[in-house]
Amino acid sequence: MARTKLTVTGTPVGDVELAVVSPVGSARRDPLPLLVAHDGPEYSRRAHLVSRLRSATADGRVPPTRVVLLEPGPRNERYAANPLWAEALAEHVLPRVHTAYATDGKPALMGASLGALASLQAEWLHPGTFGALFLQSGSFFRKRVDDEEDFEFWDRVTAFVTGVRRARRRRTDAHLVLTCGTDEGNLANNRQMAHTLARSGNRVSFSELPGRHDWRSWEAAFDPLLLTLLQGSGSPGSSSRRGT
Repeated sequence: MARTKLTVTGTPVGDVELAVVSPVGSARRDPLPLLVAHDGPEYSRRAHLVSRLRSATADGRVPPTRVVLLEPGPRNERYAANPLWAEALAEHVLPRVHTAYATDGKPALMGASLGALASLQAEWLHPGTFGALFLQSGSFFRKRVDDEEDFEFWDRVTAFVTGVRRARRRRTDAHLVLTCGTDEGNLANNRQMAHTLARSGNRVSFSELPGRHDWRSWEAAFDPLLLTLLQGSGSPGSSSRRGT
């Protein structure tokens, strides 16, 4: 797959570095599905995201897909429920990518840990931007549930999560896929977030999988959950529901 680096300037959080990875032989004018990944270089290097997608494409399991690998920059500041990052992503980064590359349909957005939190917030504050979210081990911290009060952005994160919990109507038409390892500390808050999102009418799939809060476990969830999501063929989760 061919890789092109871009720098998006003038965003509310400063310059955003990224790489666009395209299937070999595709042209910029070819409309292809788009997958945007928080912590993109880590997903590629440690969870082998690009190589797994390349193999799945070769096997005919997913259509040829462009991947945007987002450099995190100051990760905690950007990803920990920062509305300015959501604005940068929805109103600066994506328009720049859409200008440079033809896209088929709404992009999918993925992230792990704080990257999952940032993914949810981006669509929550800018509904309709993404067609699907793949949220792995999200840091959906809640008071009295998580022992993370020393985290520098604790109040910002818990305030956003509380706002999501108070929603009584569907916020987005995107398909939301959540995964979490059975041996990690974020399991309780991910269960609660999946229940919260489904209760307010969002289309939610939630899967508990063996593993910990690490890249090996997140990679293991790609097949079949991420691959099925990218097929656009329905609900890939072990537990799928739409709230009423």
